Amino acid sequence: MSHSTALSWCAELTEYDFGPQHPLNPVRVQLTHDLVWAFGLPETPDLQVLSDIAVVSDETLLRVHTPELVAAVKQAGQDPDFMDLRHGLGTMDTPVFPDMHRAAARICGASLAAVQSVYHGRSEHGVNFAGGLHHSMPDSSAGFCVYNDVSVAIQWLLDQGVERVAYIDIDVHHGDGVQAAFWDDPRVLTLSIHESPRTLYPGTGWSTEIGGPRALGTAVNIALPAGTGDQGWLRALHAVAPEVLLKFQPDFVVSQHGCDSHFEDPLASLAVSIDGQRMAAEAIHRWAHNYADGNWVATGGGGYEWLDVVPRSWTHLVAEACGSPIAPESPLPEEWREMAATKMGREAPGTMTDGYDPWPKHWSLGHDPHDPVDAAILDARRAVFPYLGITTELDDL
Repeated sequence: MSHSTALSWCAELTEYDFGPQHPLNPVRVQLTHDLVWAFGLPETPDLQVLSDIAVVSDETLLRVHTPELVAAVKQAGQDPDFMDLRHGLGTMDTPVFPDMHRAAARICGASLAAVQSVYHGRSEHGVNFAGGLHHSMPDSSAGFCVYNDVSVAIQWLLDQGVERVAYIDIDVHHGDGVQAAFWDDPRVLTLSIHESPRTLYPGTGWSTEIGGPRALGTAVNIALPAGTGDQGWLRALHAVAPEVLLKFQPDFVVSQHGCDSHFEDPLASLAVSIDGQRMAAEAIHRWAHNYADGNWVATGGGGYEWLDVVPRSWTHLVAEACGSPIAPESPLPEEWREMAATKMGREAPGTMTDGYDPWPKHWSLGHDPHDPVDAAILDARRAVFPYLGITTELDDL
């Protein structure tokens, strides 16, 4: 595989800041940046850093968001007491902060820069671990997400004439905003694997959500029961994604790597390890090459264990994208551990692994419809496979 990769990063990306007590604290992306640099990844020949990150224009935002939302965000950033529930601003989830339009539009700019680098052939892959704000809807901010950088990037690809984009979302929360943006667009396939809406925000992402009337089968949702760990999570992803991608034949893969599926995450109830998340990144990278000529852009997303989880998970993602994977047993650089411990007031993890070695049992080896994970997989396959022309004979065994 060729691994020329563009990484979007500038210090201004940390200005997306809801305050010190908010779960989406920018310290998590700063610590990730510091760990990526401590491992020397920007010094490798296959990683280029895009540091001149622009605030995207209103015209670009308006391709996916309403004028009313953009106007409300601009106003909110000038008024600390601003509240607009219709547009999701001033809530506990998405409080206002100074110049929030500029900060949110720069996050969009970082994802757009990564996509443009790949589209124009300057790199094969792109990464923006500060992005992945997948809950923002066309007409409202939601779930810590002011604007939807993923939707902005995908829409830009469509506007250039790209015929098919596959979006893969492995965040513990359903990728509802991206699904909504392209609900009835047959050019975009959205695949989200997440904790069941029975137990987790945003309460959507049922297997029966399969796309609008012009795009049936292009919204794919794998809703897993709370408590699902590495084996079930990886099995579910592998039991659905490759067959869907093979049939859809995307020109481009965009993925969201929220790491809040981790067993230490305080806001959700899946039980995935750093090792499982690393294996998912490896798989998505491989699928991008198998099905989309390697055209792949990856973003971050959720992840609220700021020290133990987010930096390690997304450093693995960057390393995977640039073709310099980090061995799981590798110790974290001591200078990073000391800095992180000082900043966070507790000891940092010692290695790049949680000590697990999971593997996904292949669907063709059989399944148990009474097992909650297999039942969720069956629901997803049976909901969309017929619309995509994929046989479900294995599901009837």
